[in-house]
Amino acid sequence: MKHVALATALTLSAPIGVLADTPADQLVVGLSMNNILTLDPAAISGREATGVIANLYDTLVELDAIDKTKVNPGLAGSWTVADDGAVTFTLRDGAKFSSGNPVTADDVVWSIKRNIGLGLVGAGVWSSFGYKANNIDQFLSADGNRITIKPAQPTDPQLTLAIFGKPDASAIIDKKTALGHEANGDQGAAWLKINAAGSGAFSLTRWSSNEMLILTRFDDYWGEKPRMKRVIYRHMPESQTKRLMLEKGDVDVAIGLSVPDIAALSKNPEVEVQSTPSSGFYFLAMSMKDEKFKNPDVRLAVRYLVDYDGINKTIMPNYGTRRLRPVAEGVIGSLPDPDYKVDVAKAKELLAKAGYPDGFPVRLLTLNEPPFTDTATAIQATLAQAGIKAEIVQGAGDQIYGPMRERKFEMIVGRGGGGQEPHPHSNLRALVINPNNADDAKLSGIIGWRTSFYDAQLNDMSGKALVERDKARQKAMYEDIQRRYEELVPALQPISAVVDSVVYRADIKGYQNHYGWTVRLRSVSKQR
Repeated sequence: MKHVALATALTLSAPIGVLADTPADQLVVGLSMNNILTLDPAAISGREATGVIANLYDTLVELDAIDKTKVNPGLAGSWTVADDGAVTFTLRDGAKFSSGNPVTADDVVWSIKRNIGLGLVGAGVWSSFGYKANNIDQFLSADGNRITIKPAQPTDPQLTLAIFGKPDASAIIDKKTALGHEANGDQGAAWLKINAAGSGAFSLTRWSSNEMLILTRFDDYWGEKPRMKRVIYRHMPESQTKRLMLEKGDVDVAIGLSVPDIAALSKNPEVEVQSTPSSGFYFLAMSMKDEKFKNPDVRLAVRYLVDYDGINKTIMPNYGTRRLRPVAEGVIGSLPDPDYKVDVAKAKELLAKAGYPDGFPVRLLTLNEPPFTDTATAIQATLAQAGIKAEIVQGAGDQIYGPMRERKFEMIVGRGGGGQEPHPHSNLRALVINPNNADDAKLSGIIGWRTSFYDAQLNDMSGKALVERDKARQKAMYEDIQRRYEELVPALQPISAVVDSVVYRADIKGYQNHYGWTVRLRSVSKQR
């Protein structure tokens, strides 16, 4: 039996090639820490940082990892929804921050106002629902152990609930501790960048940027007591390093592995691969500013020239799963996929009808990394069968998405489309709704605008479905939206729903990936 101190030292310092089993009461996670730039919940972005914050801080509710229609209690033990859409949360009794300070309604209100007032990453979520620094006092209030938020604009209360489950928007900070470290009116921002003041299942013990991050079990946690005494995140930017360390037992969990490494590890009986739906889609998009793609017959021809099954079976494993609708599976109103197949004869007929009997040349943009390049190559091959000669143009993010944001492209294989909130409006807001199709509107954050796809009726239908309170009627309305979107032959065709894959040692139990990246490690144990 190893001593904990010795085991920890071995785990943290052992070079590759030296076997050092991880301690039975400590979870060691290998991941890239390049995007963990801060521990301030209001400033985080990305999968890795969100995963850390979800274990240091609590939110009022927790979005269920399996059932996207389910919202679970967090710091709020219960909540009610008024007829006007206002949501009132009741804090549970006895919750404490790691400092020992009690969690109060004042902490909740202060944390949210701080987030919005600082205008960092998390403020964008609030802004999209109409909440601003100059109006939040009108909508957010506390009374005893209750917190009430009123809608700033017409919305579905289920979406409001979802915001309160997103750590970047709604992590609850210990106001007293944070303000005790305030400098020049920054509301503790400088201190919180490298420290933590949460009520999560774990507390921060050490953070060395791009080296390691250590969390220790919070023994006074209000909820399920963590099984692990410590969680140790180790900086491993290279996939091959993570794979090697996982195979040797030097790490328990590996995040951000390459698909070839995941495929190789899936054959190893000593590890398990967990792949779960994430947010957004891989898609093929066309610009309707281009004369060719303004024509619905040309867009329909392209629909018949994508091998959806082939791409998903041969290219997308561990990247995505087949999804041809603009709404994620598992949310209200989600429809089964249509049965699109390659039909070259039909595509040629449509192209001839549109005035392109011999096809046409086109530039197809794609990121210079898998699965984008392989998907673009597969699409290039099937387009060619009907005379559409696609020149693949590869590049980095700004080189490829830059022209799309400026509406100066023809075709692109891309990824995106919302879904961070478990509600169809999250996808529709990104892909379908286009409030203003003018070039000078500059709505580059909306993928529908980037493709110049605009339908006033779809905008109207989406707005009405969002505020419909009868769930059966709302479900039917979202189904109708997807049917109309299909009938219009949109400028963007989803191909695959994005998947997140994590690999861990087979003796790890209770690990559950999450589409919103809020993987809570309190339930994880080791069966040794």
